Amino acid sequence: MTARDIRAAAAQPGAAAQPGTVTQPGAAAQPGTVTQPGTVTLVGAGPGDPGLLTIRGLRALERADVIVADRLGARAVLDGLAAERGAPLDAEVIDVGKEPGHHPVPQHAINELLVELALAGKQVVRLKGGDSYVFGRGVEEVLACREAGLDVEVVPGVTSAASVPAVAGIPLTHRGVATAFTVATGHEQIRAIGGGRDHTVVLLMGINTLANAAITLARGERGGDCPVAIVEDGYGPRQRVTVGTLDTIAVQAARRGIRSPAVVVVGDVVALSPYAPEALSSPEAVSSPEARSSPEARSSLGALPEPLQASDSF
Repeated sequence: MTARDIRAAAAQPGAAAQPGTVTQPGAAAQPGTVTQPGTVTLVGAGPGDPGLLTIRGLRALERADVIVADRLGARAVLDGLAAERGAPLDAEVIDVGKEPGHHPVPQHAINELLVELALAGKQVVRLKGGDSYVFGRGVEEVLACREAGLDVEVVPGVTSAASVPAVAGIPLTHRGVATAFTVATGHEQIRAIGGGRDHTVVLLMGINTLANAAITLARGERGGDCPVAIVEDGYGPRQRVTVGTLDTIAVQAARRGIRSPAVVVVGDVVALSPYAPEALSSPEAVSSPEARSSPEARSSLGALPEPLQASDSF
């Protein structure tokens, strides 16, 4: 798929371009005119709540001629801004969003589209979920633009790796509980992630491979009774929190029909969440290895209550 294919697919035949809609950007250049190149700005949209978009990112969106938007986070931010303003942004929007296992617009075509739009003199914002440089392939887009001689700016975003656990009351580190964390994707092999329960693991895009990840992590120092939380659709209308252990979480996820987008958190910090069952959240269970390994603790953790659903007010 080429950049021209994307633009043709996005066009609304027989209609004038409307702000905030998916349309074919731009008009044909007039003969004899010289078009000055535009710029490309990569903006991290955060987890999807417009309130977590940075002010710098908002200003870039307000100045944009064209917004090339992802599915996760980005579209929710655009919709939220339109609701707050009472009207969509002035820019045209081209949707290049990906779904699990379905990438209708390949990455190379997105790169070409950004370059083509900017060379046509457009102020282009590439709106990406979370942070562009955290599993966002942002560097590939930056390099493509720089190779074309274009000016590129990167506006950081709030990554879901930290913000989504936070909405469930889970810190990634806490004095005396966890001193380090690793962020990985469920698509990758996670055997290399060492450490124990004091080394928090955050898995993005990890629902389809959850069972394998849980088995792999349980074989190490963490053990099968290590706490796990899954936060679905963080900051979205389907937000839900499920808490279990490495031994139980795959079954719980299947029973509840957990779907992407979701963030998985593994480690003792999960026990600090207000959604954690009492067997996980007691101070002794968090701070004492002996208490965690006792037969009583293992028995209670193996019979976890039905996972809780996040309240609208949390």
